[in-house]
Amino acid sequence: MIEPKEVYDSFIQNGIKFFTGVPDSLLKDFCSYISDNAGNENHVISTNEGSAIALAAGYYLATSQPALVYMQNSGLGNSVNPILSLADSEVYGIPMILMIGWRGEPGKKDEPQHVKQGRVMLGILDAMELPYFILDKDSDNINELIQNAVRLSCEKNSPVALIVREGAFKKYDLKNNDTNNYTLSREETIGLLIENLDGDEIIISTTGKASRELYEYRERKNQSHEKDFLTVGSMGHSSQIALGIAFQKKNKKVYVIDGDGALLMHLGAAAVCGTAAPDNFRHILINNGSHESVGGQQTAGFKVNFLEMAKACGYKSSSSAETRDDVLKEIGKLKSEKGPLFLEIKVNKNSRSDLGRPTASPCQNKEIFMKYLSD
Repeated sequence: MIEPKEVYDSFIQNGIKFFTGVPDSLLKDFCSYISDNAGNENHVISTNEGSAIALAAGYYLATSQPALVYMQNSGLGNSVNPILSLADSEVYGIPMILMIGWRGEPGKKDEPQHVKQGRVMLGILDAMELPYFILDKDSDNINELIQNAVRLSCEKNSPVALIVREGAFKKYDLKNNDTNNYTLSREETIGLLIENLDGDEIIISTTGKASRELYEYRERKNQSHEKDFLTVGSMGHSSQIALGIAFQKKNKKVYVIDGDGALLMHLGAAAVCGTAAPDNFRHILINNGSHESVGGQQTAGFKVNFLEMAKACGYKSSSSAETRDDVLKEIGKLKSEKGPLFLEIKVNKNSRSDLGRPTASPCQNKEIFMKYLSD
């Protein structure tokens, strides 16, 4: 396995001094090392991968130096347009290194949402005519590999990818791991919400641990999963799924349980929800200020005024909660007032290490959910 420091030092030696991207579970040790050592001016955790490509392009235009953009391969889709229409050698010709975590690599067990991504990833890169190198735990002469990647990127005036296999990096614990003093965890909050709603609401939960915690709550209570749609992939799109349902099922209240990283990833969706959402739409943001599912790196969640954002986007009301009593009070409003409504609940970063995953497949979730909606 490779020391994150070795890779970081090699990038610095080869002229890569600016880092940006969206954290990934396979890259979390390296991303944590960057967070602790690069400094705020040289490291920006972006809201989505496409924005990170543009940020790297701006850095190059200002310095004539390539940057590193890190991402999970699920984020490759967000970055295809700016890679091909901005950075490509046939357009502006902007060199940069893409470090991509290979979730769903063929032959390795992974979650359903990653299996297809992992299988087709190299084919996508080939179709984009994007050169790539593969980094794994047995890679030797790391400096030479990075040197070759940077040289090729600069020669071709094009992005070049480093594909990182699972288990490539040695463990590194984030030292600058800011905590907060909010009393509720996300899992407690989800339980509190479900316990105190009427029980016939439609729930759309966001990508990551929120959907896993909702699933486990239902299991513990021996409740059906038919009213829940678990958005196991497609980070940042849960609110639009919920909106599409809310338009067609006006006799049901539709709740989206969102996360700060997910909401920020496609923030423009809030404008559509606020200006076009029917009155049965409720948007609940559980904000812990971090990409907690993939290593705990900070988001801008605690620096953004989501209440003013929601108000500006056209939600009929926006409010915030931090304690159990706050949440119970706000649930009463969600149940009685007309939407679109926005509620931000600030929580701590704690989650269980033994948190399970849904045993039902995404297709099974879809089928029972659609049956419930059709009845």
